[in-house]
Amino acid sequence: MAGHLSKAGVAGYVGSIPIPEVVMGINAFTLAAQKVNPAFKTKVIWVNSWFDPGKEADAAKSLLDQGADILCQHTDSPAVMQTAQDRKVLAFGQASNMRSFGPDAQLTAITDDWGPYYIERTKAVLDGSWKTQSVWMGLKEGMVEMAPFGPGVTPAASAAAEATRAGIVAGTLHPFAGAITDNKGVARVAAGAVVADEALLKMDWYVAGVQA
Repeated sequence: MAGHLSKAGVAGYVGSIPIPEVVMGINAFTLAAQKVNPAFKTKVIWVNSWFDPGKEADAAKSLLDQGADILCQHTDSPAVMQTAQDRKVLAFGQASNMRSFGPDAQLTAITDDWGPYYIERTKAVLDGSWKTQSVWMGLKEGMVEMAPFGPGVTPAASAAAEATRAGIVAGTLHPFAGAITDNKGVARVAAGAVVADEALLKMDWYVAGVQA
């Protein structure tokens, strides 16, 4: 969506803490936008907290002042969305539907539904079948979803987002399929290859176009 809707070709990303999970999200966001606009850039400000509305709002304002015209976040308060609403720009919510904080601003949001997983694991403990395991669930399993699209989503952006979602669910599209070069010019993923889950869990580099 960002690649379709950002006129400046610059997004502002408010990051919590620079761990692989968050870095992975920044990279995936940027790569998706670059499929539409290869020159797309993502500027990142770290607030070093999962929840600090004051710092998140200040970071969002700073990113907009630096030329971003669309906001994304990997923090837990609605401050970034509220800032987008106040500044009349577009934004993506994180972890829950933030439409009430940005009725005009929110394009969509990542929404997490861990309830069924918790129930399944609890039942496994109770019946004695629980065992340790690595869990990678997402759109296909319904653990992660996209909130309903907001008024700022154009038909072209909506169609592209739905096609991407369908490809990920079907397994025909991988967010980290090569070729991928990092923001220092180093080739990280060869054409036709994909980043393995184990490597994603250790991701400490940014794709080309990220300024962090």
